[in-house]
Amino acid sequence: MARELADEFRAGAAERDRERRLPRAELERLSASGLLGVTVPREHGGADVSARTLAEIFRLLAGADASLAQIPQSHFVYINVLRRQGTPEQREFFFGEVLAGRRFGNAQSEAGTKHVQDIRTRLTPVREAPLPDDAVPDGAAPADPVPDGAVPADTVPDDAVPAGAVASYLLNGQKHYSTGALFADWIPVLARAEDDALHVAYIPRDAPGVTVLDDWDGMGQRTTASGTVRLVDVAVPADRVVPHHLTFQGPQLHGAVAQLLHAAIDAGIAAAALAEAAEFVRTKSRPWFESGYETAAEDPLLIQRFGELALQVRAGEALLAAAADAVDAASADLTDDSAAEASIAVAAAKVRAAEAAVETSSALFEVAGTRSALDSLNLNRYWRDARTHTLHDPVRWKVQHIGRYVLSGTRPPRHGLL
Repeated sequence: MARELADEFRAGAAERDRERRLPRAELERLSASGLLGVTVPREHGGADVSARTLAEIFRLLAGADASLAQIPQSHFVYINVLRRQGTPEQREFFFGEVLAGRRFGNAQSEAGTKHVQDIRTRLTPVREAPLPDDAVPDGAAPADPVPDGAVPADTVPDDAVPAGAVASYLLNGQKHYSTGALFADWIPVLARAEDDALHVAYIPRDAPGVTVLDDWDGMGQRTTASGTVRLVDVAVPADRVVPHHLTFQGPQLHGAVAQLLHAAIDAGIAAAALAEAAEFVRTKSRPWFESGYETAAEDPLLIQRFGELALQVRAGEALLAAAADAVDAASADLTDDSAAEASIAVAAAKVRAAEAAVETSSALFEVAGTRSALDSLNLNRYWRDARTHTLHDPVRWKVQHIGRYVLSGTRPPRHGLL
């Protein structure tokens, strides 16, 4: 199914990018296909596919349209948050939403703060106030006296919120780079509660106080609509809030899964750029006159370059598969050691795939020649997408963590980006 959809989406990718035509119809096709529900646990009616399968889905979609592939990345990340920290009731409700075709966006990053983890969006608790001792509901007769400390059973509903408990929250803040929010049914919002701990609030896209702006103007991944989300006194029921900070108090795969999908997108861009370059050289490029050959594809210098690029692409794909297998192994037996190994394997895949995507999409012009630079062909979208997507987090820090792990056995930190 993913391969069929990728072939379908590839046909209009260049035009969508050129015109910045948002892929609303394509996202509806993706939702209708059932692919957005493939990680829902089996006990909730989902397929619960492996990380290896999920990574391949993203690689295929990114090879067709890197913007379209980016949009559901957060969707799967926040399904994973529910799997890890959601209550049984939250999982039942939201997994049902996902299987019905509902989409999660994201409102996570903030601009202008000290760093990426300086989250200033706030969840302010609204506590249930106790009733006065002599309070009587309108139209009700005073209750008969009861023994000290006793409460008449028929006066307390089963779902009553105890006095002083958090009944709901008010959510305030402003988010940027909110990929998927414009197309979402639910927007998971990363925010801090009164104890400054990270929580995720799942709010309806059309909730009062929510404004989603289509103001993304990046040079690449132009149709992700990764714009601004403004949140002003958004009322959030307590049962729509998940304690995300608890995820990082023990071994976890939150960051590994999220980064695996980013690596898959890079690997897909790299493979697509290489295929585009090969097709161009075979059908359109002219041979350099000094080569002595009739076609560009026979030029031994170009053959050498294509071999070098293919090695990079294949290395990225191999590391991606190995990383996905490490995530699956850790999922089956989650310990500090297995989680660390999975994070390092994913980091290695992300480094190689990112480098392959940027270099291959740039080398496309080097091997294809002057004509490939025509703006009407829009072949620069591969490089723009690769360069933009690989800016999500610096691979140089991943290399540092890999080095420490190899040299001294230092496990990578639990901050959700590894």
